[in-house]
Amino acid sequence: MCEIQIAVQEQEFDQNAAYHWLSEQSSVGATVIFVGKVRDLNLGDSVSSLYLEHYPAMTEKALSEIVEQAKARWDIQRISVIHRVGQLHTGDEIVLVGVSSAHRGDAYQANEFIMDFLKSRAPFWKKEQTDKGERWIESRDSDQKALARW
Repeated sequence: MCEIQIAVQEQEFDQNAAYHWLSEQSSVGATVIFVGKVRDLNLGDSVSSLYLEHYPAMTEKALSEIVEQAKARWDIQRISVIHRVGQLHTGDEIVLVGVSSAHRGDAYQANEFIMDFLKSRAPFWKKEQTDKGERWIESRDSDQKALARW
């Protein structure tokens, strides 16, 4: 049985706590964690901050559906998805996707699948503050292409 933790929050998250929860079962042979951060450069412009908005019920439903798809495809023991919203600054952590499994292949693939779908299908709206002013971030062709392999 796969256990799942999903959180959308303003506060920072604890990578160490996520790792310990993901890997505490004796049958876990692999734990994979991805952490995404606010970059200082995007589309050739300097970025000083990022503001993320969402509609809670819609976002939680989308994240749950993505995780359920991963759970159906791979032998996973635990999944943790934590996504921050609100005002973030360069270097701040935005998202953590963690997966534990008996085998590394399942953990790697499920983690990458969840992140690819989260990036393109989860309803988060992002506004960057750059050296040229504010702008909403549009979806990218590369994100859509990443989905095609699944």
